[in-house]
Amino acid sequence: MSPAYRIAAVAAVAVFTLTACGDNASKAAPAAKSTTTTAAAAPAKADWLNVITMTPDGGFRQGNPDAKVKLLEFGSLTCSHCGAFAHEGVPELRAKYIATGKVSYEYRTFILNGVDFAPSLLVRCQQPAAAIKLIDAFYDQQPVWTLPFTKPLPDDVQKKLSTLPQEQQITEFAANGGLDAFMRTRGMTRAKFDQCTSDKAGIAALTAIRDEATNKYKLQGTPTFVINGVAQVDTANWAKLKPQLDAALS
Repeated sequence: MSPAYRIAAVAAVAVFTLTACGDNASKAAPAAKSTTTTAAAAPAKADWLNVITMTPDGGFRQGNPDAKVKLLEFGSLTCSHCGAFAHEGVPELRAKYIATGKVSYEYRTFILNGVDFAPSLLVRCQQPAAAIKLIDAFYDQQPVWTLPFTKPLPDDVQKKLSTLPQEQQITEFAANGGLDAFMRTRGMTRAKFDQCTSDKAGIAALTAIRDEATNKYKLQGTPTFVINGVAQVDTANWAKLKPQLDAALS
């Protein structure tokens, strides 16, 4: 991994700005029975909101895998613009687009800063449906759990972090900011927290996602949206993304 992405480099600064995110249905009931003949049961309507899988590319996809429109978001869990999209756009996206089976939505965590590593690894440590719920929770509570990371680290903590292997840096840096307590309220033990946040394979996978985003899609900031393989320019919020989805569906 490039030294620029190492936690030690972030710990030396120990602060980040939340606003700086870069440059830029249920099943149908069976048919009723007639008093003289038995009607065939109506085909069950797919509940696309509950069809959630981890993709080969390391993201979490919700919805119809064969949807006409495939939406991909590269998002940072610490990015306030991504948080705004989660609040303003995702509910309508799910209710009016994903639930219909016409749009699938894949979310891939993008490492924008050192703080992003631990929550992104914690997401990867979940089963797909639980991962989506944890992403929602991180965005819903973003101002709370990120607050400790906006403050400078004490010199002794920085010194300790600098002596640890990278994967241990991530764990200790996150725990120092109270992320272990955040996860404990969601039923995760400290042992499991340590295991998830020090996963070398997970760190490598997150780096690969970042490299693909910057090399293939020329990502310069978060959130970045990709519709059917094409990165959308100047489309970083729901107000701008919705017309792009409608156009792709027409």
